Amino acid sequence: MNNSAINKFLNLKNQVLHKTVLDDNELWIELKAGDEKAFSTLFKRYYSYLIQYGNSFSPFSEKTQDCVQDVFTDIWIYRDSLSDTVVVKAYLLSCVRKRIVRLQQRDKVFNKSKSVDAIAFLFDFSVEQQLISDELTAGKVNQLNKVLNVLPARQKEALYLRYHHGLSVDEIAAILNVNYQSANNLLHRALVNIRKEWKGTFVLLIMLLTHWI
Repeated sequence: MNNSAINKFLNLKNQVLHKTVLDDNELWIELKAGDEKAFSTLFKRYYSYLIQYGNSFSPFSEKTQDCVQDVFTDIWIYRDSLSDTVVVKAYLLSCVRKRIVRLQQRDKVFNKSKSVDAIAFLFDFSVEQQLISDELTAGKVNQLNKVLNVLPARQKEALYLRYHHGLSVDEIAAILNVNYQSANNLLHRALVNIRKEWKGTFVLLIMLLTHWI
């Protein structure tokens, strides 16, 4: 795939993400005004993503489902007091993460968790060989998956939020409760660690990662 095709692909992806963000903002304002349809649309749009993210911290899927449902319940109950200017996806991911941490802090099953920073990110990456199957062998894709899954937990989570959910560094920093530079360092170190072990080109690496979104 040449650079022109890569740029076209990335530009198209950015256009789709931008349109989704605009839709989210509109739905959020309507939700705050008491529109149940807008609330339902956002719930359906992000429920599966939030469950996947929540399950990355806990092997107890029922508890994760409860946390996600509680987040949406609180949003509806306290909608009048919510900010008009939120990045909806980032806000929802952050709310789910914080709620699971609180649950772990008070649940005897999770009595070893002491803080937001102590929470373990258990997600297993599985990058699929798509779009560029003519340029990358299945063996290299499998190697990339292995490299991703041995990264330190915080680097894995930052990478997941950046490339699976398309969040900005600022948004990742807010979710992880760190400053911008720390979040940027996590992403940089993750990519450096990947590049040490995976021999494909950087362009193909980024294409594989962004294909999750």
